[in-house]
Parts: sequence; C-alpha cells; structure tokens
Amino acid sequence: MSVRNLQYLFAPKSVALIGASERPGSMGTTLLDNLLGGGFKGKLYAVNPKYEQVGELPCYDSVADLPEAPELAVICTPPATVPQLVRQLGERGTRAAVVLSSGMAKARDGRGRSLRQAALDAAHPYLLRLLGPNSAGLLAPGLGLNASVAHSGALPGRIAFVSQSGSLMTGVLDWARTRGIGFSHFISLGDSSDVDLGDVLDYLASDGHAGAILLHVGQLRYARKFMSAARAAARSKPVLVLKSRSGEDGVRAVASESGALASEDDVFDAAVRRAGMLRVYTTEQLFAAVETLAYARPLHGERLAIVSNGAGPGVLARDALRYGKGTAATLSPESIAQLDALLPGGAGVQSANLPVNLLGGAPPERYAAALEILLKDPQVDAVLVVHSPTATVDSREVANAIAPLARAASRPILSCWLGGASVLEARTIAANARMPTFRTPEDGVAGFLQLVNYRRNQNLLMEVPPSMVGHMAPDRSSARALVREAIANKRLLLSDPETKAILRAYGLALVETRAAPDVEAAVVAARAIGYPVAVKILTPDVMHKSDFGGVTLDLDSDDAVRASAQRMKKRLDELFPQARFDGFSVQAMCRRANGHELIVGAATDPVFGPVLVFGQGGIAVEVTDDYSVALPPLNLVLARDLVDRTRVARLLAGYRNRPPANLDAILAVLIQVSRLVSDIPEIVELDINPLLADSKGATVLDARVRLALADRSGSTLDRLAIRPYPRELEETMAWNGAPLLLRPIRPEDGPAHLAFFDALTPDDIRYRMFVRIRELQPSQLARFTQIDYDREMAFIATRKNAEGVNETLAVGRVVADPDNTSAEFAVTVRSDLKGMGLGRIMMTKLIEYCRARGTGEIVGEALPQNSRIVAMVKKLGFEVTIDGEEGIRKMRLALR
Repeated sequence: MSVRNLQYLFAPKSVALIGASERPGSMGTTLLDNLLGGGFKGKLYAVNPKYEQVGELPCYDSVADLPEAPELAVICTPPATVPQLVRQLGERGTRAAVVLSSGMAKARDGRGRSLRQAALDAAHPYLLRLLGPNSAGLLAPGLGLNASVAHSGALPGRIAFVSQSGSLMTGVLDWARTRGIGFSHFISLGDSSDVDLGDVLDYLASDGHAGAILLHVGQLRYARKFMSAARAAARSKPVLVLKSRSGEDGVRAVASESGALASEDDVFDAAVRRAGMLRVYTTEQLFAAVETLAYARPLHGERLAIVSNGAGPGVLARDALRYGKGTAATLSPESIAQLDALLPGGAGVQSANLPVNLLGGAPPERYAAALEILLKDPQVDAVLVVHSPTATVDSREVANAIAPLARAASRPILSCWLGGASVLEARTIAANARMPTFRTPEDGVAGFLQLVNYRRNQNLLMEVPPSMVGHMAPDRSSARALVREAIANKRLLLSDPETKAILRAYGLALVETRAAPDVEAAVVAARAIGYPVAVKILTPDVMHKSDFGGVTLDLDSDDAVRASAQRMKKRLDELFPQARFDGFSVQAMCRRANGHELIVGAATDPVFGPVLVFGQGGIAVEVTDDYSVALPPLNLVLARDLVDRTRVARLLAGYRNRPPANLDAILAVLIQVSRLVSDIPEIVELDINPLLADSKGATVLDARVRLALADRSGSTLDRLAIRPYPRELEETMAWNGAPLLLRPIRPEDGPAHLAFFDALTPDDIRYRMFVRIRELQPSQLARFTQIDYDREMAFIATRKNAEGVNETLAVGRVVADPDNTSAEFAVTVRSDLKGMGLGRIMMTKLIEYCRARGTGEIVGEALPQNSRIVAMVKKLGFEVTIDGEEGIRKMRLALR
C-alpha cells in the first residue's frame, strides 16, 4: 500500500495533457475543454506534434519540449504509445499520470508484455504513480481541476467519490449536480493497475478536504490492503460503499455446507461490517446516507419514536420500522400523559408504542412541545418527525418551530415532509438546521436504519472485548502434524474422526468417535464405546450421507450395528458405484432434550480468504437459511456479533421453560475455529454440523475438513484479509528477578491498559500525549488496543502480579507510513517503574521490529522536559535536534 506521490495526482500545481486535440468528439478535445473550462488555477500544457496551438494553449511536440516537468500528466494517446510516454515523463520528473487509454491489458509489446505491464515497468524506476489505464479521469473541484471525460463538471463540496466504473462516474456527476451535491474529489480508478482503492482510501483518510468517502466497488483484488486502508479511514470519517448484489450463490465449487452457504455477497457484507463502513445498494441510498450521517447527531441507542400529524403516515413509518427489523421506542407513562395533554380536549389517544399522532390540524407549537417531551424521555434514542401539508397549517412554520430543537438536541432528529412544491421551503429550513430530510415516511425510517447499521459497524470497530479467561491454548503442533500426514497420503477430504482429532487439539468438546475400516471393526468399535451408538459411512464423494441412509442412530447391540453397516455399504454401492469407501465412523450417542443443533464452519473466498459461518444446523441447514458470516480472526465481541445476527440466537437465549444455551461455550468454539483456520493455511473448508449446544455446553457431533496445498511458504498471513495476532513476535526475558513477557498488544488488553494509564502521573501523560488527559475515552482505548498489525505495532511488557493477574508495565508503539519509509515511535513506562531499564528494553524491541520489517527510519518527538527519553535514544544512536520556539525535540534513527 502506498500514498507516495499521490499529492501530485490529486492536488497538482501543473498539468500536461498528452494527446490534446481539436478534433470534434475526440477524447483529447473533451479533456482539453474540461481542463480549460474547470477554472484550474495552476499551469496547463498541451502536447501533440500535430498542432502548434489547441484552444488558447500553445501545443508542444513532445514531453521533452515542455518548459518544465508537469506535476500531473493526463494521457489519452493510442495504447502502444503509453509506455514510452510514461518513461519520458518519469525521466523529466513528473511523478503522477492519469491514463485514459483503453485496451492495454490485452495488447502486447515487442517483448510479449501487456502494454499495461510495460507502462508499470516504465513508471517504477521514477516512482511515477499511474491512475488507470482505462480511467475516465479525476476531478478536484476545489482546485478547479477537471481532468476527466465527464460531460459535466462537479460542484465543490466535502464528499470524495471513488468509482471503479467510468460510466457510473459520468452518470453520478450529472445526477449529483442537479441535486446540488458537491465533491472534494471525484476519481475513476479504471483498471487500477497501480493506484487502487486501498491507495486512494489511505490518501483520502488524512485529507482534510474530504469529510466523507463514498466508494463504488465492482471487484477487489487485494483484500488485505483494502481492509487495512478501510479500517483506518473509517476511524476518521464516514466511509460508505455502493456495491450491487451478486448473483453468485456460493463462494466456489465446494465440498462443505459452509462453503455452499457463504456467498460472495455475504463475505463482502462481513468485510464492510468489520471495517466499520456502511454498505448501500443504490446511488440514491448512497447520497441519502451521506447526508444522514453528516447531519444527524451521533446515535447512542436504537429506539425510534415517530411523531406525525396524522395516523396514516405514522403507521406507514411504524410498519417500515418493523419490516426493517428496527426498534420502536416505548414511551414512559409520564411522556404519554404529557402528549395526551397537548391534544384538544385531552383526547387521550396516545399509547406506549404507537406513533405519536398530533392530529391533522396540529399547529407548529404542538409539534415543538411534542418533540421536547420525546427528547426528554430516556427511552427515546431518536425521533422521526412526519408532516403532511394541510390547508390550515403552514409547513414552513412547523419547520421553523422544530429547527431550534434540532440544533440543540443531543439525539438525532429526522424529518419527513410529505408533498411537493408546498413543502420545499420546509425541507430547506430543516436542512439548514442540520436535520436530515426525507420525502416519504419509509425513506425517513430507511435513513434511521442506516444510522443504526453504521453505529453497529462502528461499535465493532471501536469496542474493546473482555479478556478471554480460561480459553485453552491450542496444541497447534499436533493439529499441523495431522494435516501434514493427510496431505502426504494425498487425503485432502478428511473424515469425521480425522477432523475431530484436529478439533480436539484446539480444545473443542467432542463425543467419543472411532474409525472402522469394515463392518466387523465397526462392531468392535461400538462395543468399546458402549451402547447406544451412531454409525456413519465414510466416503469423500457424497456430502449428504443421510439422504441415502448413510447415517443410523441409536443402535443398541452388535447385531444392530452389523446390520446397519452392511445396509449402508450396499446402498452406497448401488447408488454411487464410483464413490470411494473409507469405512465407518462409530460414535457415542449424545442426546440432550434441550439441545440446539448449530453449524460452525469455514470456507475460503477467492478474494477475502478464510471466512467463518455460524447458524442453525442439522440436515435442513441450507433450507432454513439462517446463518451469518464473519472474517477471522475473532475475539469475544466479534464472535458474539456473529451469533447475534442469526435468528437462532433468539432460541439460544431461552424461551418458555427451555433454559438458555451456554453462550460462552458457543463463543469459545467460534474463537477456536477462527484460530484453527488462521493457524493452518491448508484448511480451506470446515464443517461442524451439528454442534449440539444446551445449558451445559457445546459438543461437536459431526465434522469434516477439506484441505488444499498451501503456497511454498505455508504463510498464514497472505491468505487472511486481516492479519491475526503475530504470536511469533512474543519474547520472554528476565527482568528484575522475574520473567517478563514482551508481546504485541491485543484487544483483550483493554482493562490492563486502563489500569496502566491510571498508574501514570499527570506529567507522564502529558509527555506521551502532549496534552493533559484525565482518563482514556472508550474510542481512545479501542484505538490503542485494536491495532492493525499490518500497519502499526504496539508491544507491551507484561507480568503477573501478586494476585496472579497480568499487568502492563510499559508500552512501546510504532506507526509506519503506508510506504514503510518512516515510522513514528512512542514509549511509555509505568511511572513507579522508571529508571529500571524498561524504556530501553521497549525501544530496542521497536528498533529490532522496524529493522526486520525494512522500515527506512524511526522518528519521534518529545517535550523539552522529557529529558529521560532524549538521553535514552541518544545512547541508542538517535540524532536529536531542537525544533520551533517551544523547543520540541525531534528524534531520528536511520535504519537503511
């Protein structure tokens, strides 16, 4: 991932159009007209040997003839000319280019390379960044830059729009202009041969001109890069994703139920949720959502109150909320009484959970009074105000009455103004009061549900999970040995007993299971386990064995096992004569009256890698269609969210006289399966179905795994969209007469990190933060403990205290730029442990980490009063300089 030289792409001071033309209808003419008509304040140059002048610009024969190196070049020449032009631009000193030429992926040069690759090779030595090829261009309206083939320009604004479709770009520009929607940037990625979604997200995340980022996504190639950039951007500003639903039913041709369930759409939704973004499905939803997120107050709950001046519109809004699975606010008795008192003659028509009906002739004062009551009710998290125009009440006056409340409210107020021309001014008044406005009650509810979904996704991004106390450390070496043995024997589809052996190494509860090569061996196994037993035929070629009688339950004798096994083998031979027979699986019967059959599994998406599946299990798993999907790795918060997004979650909570299932046991299974697929890259599919869960725990009944050869490195990292905890960086050393563990920080370290912060003196906090802070906010704690291991690293020094609780003694943090050229460090030692060598230990660990990662330099800043850190880094070879009137110490260590 790289933002290097992107400032020349998105904020150039000079632009050269290569292929400028005056031929009507040509791309060169369209680009020239847009560049000249956009009001660009920098220098413009034209290049084309056919002309001496184009428009009002002199035209140069070649790049070499330009009076200076342009910061940005726009290329619209034939594909075969592009690689040479890129090389000439690089030699001249240009560091960014937009390539609109198409067909470069298929066309070849004299060396057999695609022209797209030839252009990349030409750009690489000069660090020249390429947008495209096949791009429709870009716009930066704040600069007056329109380097695109769009037939209309863009209004300036604070929305950055990034599209993988050039045709969509031009349509959205026209659509947005008619609605007065402005942009900070409008970017068409084209083929994304160099600059891609991840690069642009990284740049826009730190660009102050972009208040929100809108993405149109067609296809992704680099999931890890995209996820890292998206998670970083979503922490700083709203990121919304427009992606149409895919018609694909499953991830790929699969041999597991989990693989059949997890569709491309499910996986993409899981990625969006994990990154803290919001997905929409239409252009209208996209811009409605950005307006809602920009205007509405932060949502702190999900209970919506609806108030209208008529029963019909209010009921439509209520039904839309129910259909969207939203939560209606239940009003307090005090609020109901106060609302009833507002109506003529104390009509008493309100109830706790119906829309608040102010009646048809409700004057502006009644709207304002009702809104004040609802905003004071602690059971109301947001309010949707619905107004239908009437002959007796001016809609403008209603808007003016509620606008001051909207400006002052701490909770979101959304408004719906039914009608056309008669309510235009009311909509304007509401919008000026930063109140999201909608045309129908259903649209208003949809806007609220977007706020809810965005809040949920942001909470997943920010929430600190509790510590996973008591979770078994897996026996990874045993599991890996089993997988290696199977691959060596060319068995890529493991049987139920083999899979259970792997799951046992990860601490999952299992019923006793034995494999038997033939009928008589099955009888011996059943006798050893003890009756009653279940018998299942083992064949890798039939997924649903129960469909042909390949599974028999509750067998209570040798004769019953023998007869059942013989019958299974006969049926297999008759129905599937080509199927391989691997024997039988015999297991103890596990009957639980209040048990729930669940499925826990994993599949492999071609873009995002391993994905996890949870839902209602059993033989009808594909019919019930009750499942959810998530990306590994999981923690307790993410595992709980995976469960909560299924319908079966409500059954697991208990009902009538059925006790709740042991949720902790279910979450433990999910986390251990997440660890398993993260640890062993050869596992590409996994089914646990059913996982039997009740109040006592969760037990694996049936399971199987499909393997595939890993790449030569066997690397786990490259296949996962989110890098898991880097266990290989853990280090134990002796310190102060006791073992000290240095390891990367984990989200579960939140409570220990709070205790560490509370043990710092005010001065030490100021030295670290450069300002005085009394306590860490939840968002700050999440930011410190939930790090992207691909981009930054925070090591903690930890040990057990006298009570046996792990405590954090010191923290060393380093954050590299996306190009890994420079990394900024910070080291903090608990105030009562200073002068005992912990600071040097942490700093040495950071230096070793950055060197191994190939980072160019480590830099940092310190207040003049923080003499300890300055003296320490000098001993480690840092160069220290004094900067500015405040005397800030700049510290730098070159690593290469």
